[in-house]
Amino acid sequence: MPKVSEDHLAARRSEILDGARKCFGEFGYEGATVRRLEEATGLSRGAIFHHFKDKDGLFLALAQEDARRMAEVAATQGLVQVMRDMLAQPDQFEWLGTRLEITRRLRTDADFRTSWAERSAELTDATLGRLERQKTAGKLRDDVPNDVLADYLDLVLDGLVARIASGQGGSNLSAILDLVEESVRKRDRPESS
Repeated sequence: MPKVSEDHLAARRSEILDGARKCFGEFGYEGATVRRLEEATGLSRGAIFHHFKDKDGLFLALAQEDARRMAEVAATQGLVQVMRDMLAQPDQFEWLGTRLEITRRLRTDADFRTSWAERSAELTDATLGRLERQKTAGKLRDDVPNDVLADYLDLVLDGLVARIASGQGGSNLSAILDLVEESVRKRDRPESS
């Protein structure tokens, strides 16, 4: 039997994740049956589960990959930029439905909550690192701890994801992000007379 290269395995894994992202986004975790996953990926269950232990492992890998993508942008440009990208190119964010599934499962599944906490630290770390660098550069307000700012931005992100994923969108979302960005910036203090 010929040996399969690591590049081929990585490409197949990526192909599975792309198909699964669409499937989970469209049908939710429960509705993403093995048959639907097969149809979305164009692969058999054996091929899918050769790369992932089970459906839960596939979903966690997908969620982790999406968090890693967000972390890359958050580390260099900030979490608000991640949100601006969502508004500018919603078709590039097929994982919005997956993010809603993550939220639902965090609320209802203790095992998932534990696994996700271990895997989602990258986005939190990227956001906190960016906030620290911005604060050190004198660009962020210094009267609010970084962990509070990070939680605030994450809360806004969750609200934005829910709004976009539900199809509500809205013409004011960009202006709202301007307001959010302004709220974390260091305020110029008026000179005293």
